[in-house]
Amino acid sequence: MTRATTTWRLATGAAYGGGGLGLAGAGVLAVLRQQARSARRHVESRTVRVPPPGGAGVYGRWQRGRRRPIVLAVLGDSTAAGLGVERAAQTPGVLLAAALSELAERPVRLVPLAVSGARSSQLDAQVEQALPQHPDVALVMIGANDVVSRTSPTVSVRHLQDAVARLTEAGTRVVVGTCPDLGTVRPIGRPLRWLARRWSRQLAAAQTIAVVEAGGRTVSLGSVLGPSFAEDSDLFSADEFHPSAAGYAAAAAVLLPSIADSLGVWPAAADRGLRNLRRDTVRPVARAAARAAGKPGTEVLPTEVRGSDTGPRGPWARLRRRRPPDLPTPEQAEHVAAGPPLG
Repeated sequence: MTRATTTWRLATGAAYGGGGLGLAGAGVLAVLRQQARSARRHVESRTVRVPPPGGAGVYGRWQRGRRRPIVLAVLGDSTAAGLGVERAAQTPGVLLAAALSELAERPVRLVPLAVSGARSSQLDAQVEQALPQHPDVALVMIGANDVVSRTSPTVSVRHLQDAVARLTEAGTRVVVGTCPDLGTVRPIGRPLRWLARRWSRQLAAAQTIAVVEAGGRTVSLGSVLGPSFAEDSDLFSADEFHPSAAGYAAAAAVLLPSIADSLGVWPAAADRGLRNLRRDTVRPVARAAARAAGKPGTEVLPTEVRGSDTGPRGPWARLRRRRPPDLPTPEQAEHVAAGPPLG
């Protein structure tokens, strides 16, 4: 049995106690296919046809005597690229670069490499582009297109784990925003919506296990882009599938603490007094992944217990939850752009 298959089975069992979908009737399958076709037509008819704005460049003010800029690479799919917004300053990459430059008191060079429509199998090409840039930290947001295309979860997990391993071996810190909750997409009807939520959370849990094993850390986007999005239509763009500018800002705010912490620039004072889920809870990674898949903004990262990174039930993982900080506005992000676009 491959590691990817093991990861998938662990995640499925931990999150849902095992078992199949239980939907084998031909009538039900016909309904699901019809709902999928209808949702696809609805989204495609409203999706913006122009590429998302890039935003490559340097953010933050140069100061004499300071070290070189922090290099932030953004990999993944249309959510990472910011499809649906009009200005680069509204994309998650630019918002994060501007905020990170303030926390680190250093310029941040943003290298956006995400591609709309990308699946996990396409991360390899993006990593090839990222490595020559020597990124200090890489953000990966991937998984929705794997669910939509019904790509084998073991295939998706294997490609993601390989990408994270290559980046970490090159000295890059890696933060992965796991698969969002597709059960909140309004054009998807029931019962397909219920299945989309189940598939999304299963993949998110499997992604977490794979990323932690490869030395990265994850942040659950399933619930961040879940209940809030389900209740507030303003967080969706016109196609009702991709986030709006406000939706991207909400996701970026949840990701920022983990990105900053991976670089050692997240202020400890920001976490004081928070009522977290027993802050810094340590669990076997499969259990941690299942918990994170259903909790908004939960971070999972590798850890040790009594000097060992592995216990009787597999690798140890630490769970954290932080209060999302205020981010610079798009106008402020544009104002701190320190140099011309780099591509």
